[in-house]
Formats: sequence, C-alpha cells, structure tokens
Amino acid sequence: MVNITIYSKNNCHLCDIAMETLLKIQKEFPFSLTEIDIEKDKEIFEKYKYLIPVIEIDGKKTFTYKVNEAELKTILKFKSQPQ
Repeated sequence: MVNITIYSKNNCHLCDIAMETLLKIQKEFPFSLTEIDIEKDKEIFEKYKYLIPVIEIDGKKTFTYKVNEAELKTILKFKSQPQ
C-alpha cells in the first residue's frame, strides 16, 4: 500500500484544502495517510515552515503548497500496478 504523509499545521487554509483533496482521492485509490503537525516538532517546523503543506509519497517529497489532483491520481495508478 502507498504511504502518503502530509506535513501541516493548524489554521492553514492551504493545508485544509490539501487534506480535503487527499481524502477525496483516497476514496478512489486506497492509501495510508499520516498527518504530521509541524508545530509539534521544532526540527520539522524549521524544515517546512515556509513550504506547507508538504506531501510525501512513500517518503519522497512530491507536492508543496497544493496537491495536483491529476498528477496524484497518475502516481497512485502507476504504484498500484504490479511491478
């Protein structure tokens, strides 16, 4: 299963939009979703404070600021195919 992590924080409208997009796509393409609040870890906060939301797919930073829905679907389709 594909693992997606979103780095976000409270009161971030771009983060809210990205999470809504991820949850919508998750209904069509199942994946594991983890949300990390950057304000709870100083090191992560310093790394991502000007980039959020940051979306990683299987540990690789894939999107910043917003999720490209079409691109994410393409990635998930590819990853769901037998290798």
